[in-house]
Amino acid sequence: MSDAHLTERPLADEPEPINLTEEPIRLSNRDPEDAAGRRGPRSRRRRIALTVVLAAGLAGIGALGVAGWRVAQQKDARLAAPATVAGLQRDDSERARSTADYLRAGLAADIDLDRSLGAVYRDPADDKRSVLIFGGTTLLWQPERDLDTLFGLMADETGKVTGLREVPAGGLGGVMKCGTTSGDGGDFAVCGWADHGSVAMAMFPGRTVDAAGDLMRRIREDVQTRS
Repeated sequence: MSDAHLTERPLADEPEPINLTEEPIRLSNRDPEDAAGRRGPRSRRRRIALTVVLAAGLAGIGALGVAGWRVAQQKDARLAAPATVAGLQRDDSERARSTADYLRAGLAADIDLDRSLGAVYRDPADDKRSVLIFGGTTLLWQPERDLDTLFGLMADETGKVTGLREVPAGGLGGVMKCGTTSGDGGDFAVCGWADHGSVAMAMFPGRTVDAAGDLMRRIREDVQTRS
């Protein structure tokens, strides 16, 4: 018996040794570069889609935040009828009060208001250019829609408002529109504003739409306040 160690003995039935090389062992017949190329565009599309969804979501949250802030800022509005506004003097005659109350009641019938207001203001320079204003306060979720409702009420009382257009609302915000309608004395300008806490309208005999819009902003600054 040989003294050679058993591990040094050649084995006749021993299989050929596996030759390990530096090449990576492939578990698939696919080319790794082809697979990476196929995965790349799809992965990028998913990332782009996710980015778009996130951006849209953030934009929606931002819009809701701005809208909520605007409602909170405007909702607690108050309207008053001081003795003078924008250089005009309040007319306390029975006829003026009766006219203002009539339109104020019509407004309250169409829009559910917490408080309503109606007044006639006389122009010291010309009695034919008196301004009639009526409106009210409440929480309005869609101010422009309610303002359009008020213009519809005007159409029932005087005639269709033509040339209606949006004009600058001034520092108090919201929406303001002006147009032209007709009455016993002929055509006259009519303007209205609405925000999340108030809605009002005024008639301006003897004034152009542009002049009425300017005067409406000045009147609003004198009659509207917020808590």
